[in-house]
Amino acid sequence: MSPVGSSGKKHSESGTARVLGSGASGILELFTFHPVDTVAKRLMSNTERIFGGSQTMSQSLGKLNQVVFREASAKPTLSKYFSLFPGLGYAAGYKVAQRIYKFGGQPVVRDYLERHHGQSFTRAFGDRNGKAIMHASAGSLIGIGEVMLLPLDVLKIKRQTNPEAFKGRGLFRIVADEGMALYRGAGWTVVRNAPGSFALFGGSAFVKEYMFGLKDYNTASFMQNFFASIGGAVASLTVSAPMDVIKTRIQARSFDNPESGMSIIRKMVQQEGFSSFFKGLTPKLLVVGPKLVFGFTLAQWFIPTFDAMLKGSSASSDVTARQ
Repeated sequence: MSPVGSSGKKHSESGTARVLGSGASGILELFTFHPVDTVAKRLMSNTERIFGGSQTMSQSLGKLNQVVFREASAKPTLSKYFSLFPGLGYAAGYKVAQRIYKFGGQPVVRDYLERHHGQSFTRAFGDRNGKAIMHASAGSLIGIGEVMLLPLDVLKIKRQTNPEAFKGRGLFRIVADEGMALYRGAGWTVVRNAPGSFALFGGSAFVKEYMFGLKDYNTASFMQNFFASIGGAVASLTVSAPMDVIKTRIQARSFDNPESGMSIIRKMVQQEGFSSFFKGLTPKLLVVGPKLVFGFTLAQWFIPTFDAMLKGSSASSDVTARQ
């Protein structure tokens, strides 16, 4: 998926169509991939060794089953599947807001950088490198600002990994009780998002620029968008994986039992080893391809469809008014 609006040309679609299209795409993507995200979050928040040591393969698979499905680990397959949808309401709010903010905001920042600092990027990195790094820098800046959405992400992760924290309390009660505690892990989120978004948009731009030689990234074919998306997303997930594990463990803690990031790092190194910083990366990488192709295809179809509907409605209104 190319960075939205990355060619620098003005889109014919209205802002309303972009919001509706990206929002609808985010909702459908959420329902399709939320279970995988739950599995990844539960693996990342797990502090015990699953495989290896003196455990047999049967014991390891049993422990994996308990970590992933928790209370539903002994239930039928369908019940196990539905147990992977905790926090869906919070996830919906977060996913839709994040899609609109991130993929709608990045081209705004990129256009600003191009207008005011474009020549500086070109002089420092050259024409082709400068364009790719400008896309990456815009993504990084918009990623840092994504911390505004952190409370929704925190609530989603807690519902996925620590549902006991919600017992007897509704959304408004939690917000009133916890206040700024919902921004716990904000610093680690920024540290994760800055390089992660840089790699996402920069990796996508790099593939389009150097592998496919595209001057206008929006002219990419379906397969070119597919491979560019994979390149950017894999780079982003890998670069941000250690910070993502730390952030997830901070946010997964009970509201009344917080733990600092540095304390978590020390325990991870001492008890689980350095490989623990990449827990949950495999299931994320396994769904990068279909997830991004799914999201890209729907977004590209929904946005012009909504735009045509809005323009058609406007044209009909104008005809009626003239009559």
